[in-house]
Amino acid sequence: MLKRIKRGASAVWRFYYDGFRNMTVGRSLWILILVKVAVLLLVFKLLFFPDVLKRDYPDDDARAEAVRQSLSHPR
Repeated sequence: MLKRIKRGASAVWRFYYDGFRNMTVGRSLWILILVKVAVLLLVFKLLFFPDVLKRDYPDDDARAEAVRQSLSHPR
């Protein structure tokens, strides 16, 4: 059973490896997709995930205490 799974995983790996290795146009499209995803994640982080701890607490000790309180006394 383990040999069969290993053989199947190896076949899948070879399929994708050969496909990506032989790409010409597809390679530049994948680079474009990765760049777009990186930009989207950066924009989402900046717009939707503000640094609440830095905004609400003046120093690292206060932030650490707030996290400890949050973990030990969940709402």
